[in-house]
Amino acid sequence: MTEADDDRKKHRVDFDRHTPEYRHRFEEITHELHSRCPIAWTDAHDGHWVASGNREVFELARSAEYLSNDHDVKGERRGYKGITIPSPPRAREVQGGFLEMDPPGQRHYRQTLNPYLSPAAVARWIPFVDEVVRACLDERIEEGHIDFVDDLANIVPAVLTLAMMGIPLKDWTVYNEPAHASVYTPPNSPDMPRVAEMSRNMGVALYLSIQEVRQKPRPGLVDALVHAEIDGRTPPDEELTGVLALLIGGGFDTTTALTAHALEWLSQHPGERDRLSRERASLLDSATEEFLRYFAPAPGDGRTISADCEIAGQRFEEGERLWLSWAMANRDPAVFPDPDRVDLERKGNRHSSFGLGIHRCIGSNVARTVFKRMVTAVLDRMPDYRCDPDGTVHYETIGIIQGMRQLPATFTPGKRLGPSLDETLEILQKACDEQRLAEPVTVRAGRAHITR
Repeated sequence: MTEADDDRKKHRVDFDRHTPEYRHRFEEITHELHSRCPIAWTDAHDGHWVASGNREVFELARSAEYLSNDHDVKGERRGYKGITIPSPPRAREVQGGFLEMDPPGQRHYRQTLNPYLSPAAVARWIPFVDEVVRACLDERIEEGHIDFVDDLANIVPAVLTLAMMGIPLKDWTVYNEPAHASVYTPPNSPDMPRVAEMSRNMGVALYLSIQEVRQKPRPGLVDALVHAEIDGRTPPDEELTGVLALLIGGGFDTTTALTAHALEWLSQHPGERDRLSRERASLLDSATEEFLRYFAPAPGDGRTISADCEIAGQRFEEGERLWLSWAMANRDPAVFPDPDRVDLERKGNRHSSFGLGIHRCIGSNVARTVFKRMVTAVLDRMPDYRCDPDGTVHYETIGIIQGMRQLPATFTPGKRLGPSLDETLEILQKACDEQRLAEPVTVRAGRAHITR
């Protein structure tokens, strides 16, 4: 390392977000980075920059001309490694959809999918979501105990995501385990080969869905991608499979993680839970944004510096890797007063939990809607629930998603309101097919109509 290089990297930290220590000491580590070096260098994973300060993360994320998301799997461009640090072994490298692309391709994909994911498009699905939530709670309502992860938060986002894609609802179990295991398994885990195999099988299933829709068109995100023109070309099926895998990953685990953490926190603060239930008309929106800020399901993303530059007072060189921490930016006291406290009516809550800049999460409207419908249904039907801390299992690490594997709870039993989950999925599948619910909002504007 040259003297000039050593001076550039003078703010050095021992930082590895893939360790359990980072989850257990998140607040302490975050405060240390904010106070000492909001942009720092770590030697972990072959070395990369870590941006934690809110202002610094904002400036960097908005500097798309100097930052690249590109994952050059085939070595056709500049060899960049996408948004994951560390990069997966070469044998397991696949491009993570348009999140690992730069414009114009990235922009064209977003334009293709926007009519399916806008606020108006998502609002049409609310009756559908409510039926899935109702069925999930019905499965446990008479027993007086539930696992909010396995029995609710894993299921609802998965079923809705498949419905919007145009994939049969009964297949949600095919995608569920690999979608979650691929993010909660640390990169050095001995279980990673099994998880990688599950992910490959999921990729095969998505590839086959593309072929099915080509042969027998049906509305949904798969159909939109099959007919998309991206940067003047028809994308190869391998690329489309990566985009669908991105939609699965974004649609499943993040909303699950947010919902589980919010329900756990509300159990720990029953007074605030009762208040949220009573005052939901005025409080639900701000509470949702606060849970997003505080729990930040996707803690951060990697980038590659694409040109020598200076941003936020730090000099970077082309080819260097950078991790933008949305979660740590959300705890910056310079922007969020008392940042380590959940304030359900926090004002001016400009968190970065959906990312910033041109790569901001395209599914944010889906996440907010599904989260609100699940939480309010629990408040209505299981108002006195208590989570069991001894049975709760958080992800071992939070390097990719800050989630949970188990969240058991007990409550006063109640009455079922409708058919079983399996029967409900059959009813909803029929509604999807007959009402063509997965068409874009530019074609179909009316809400889903669900008849049991």
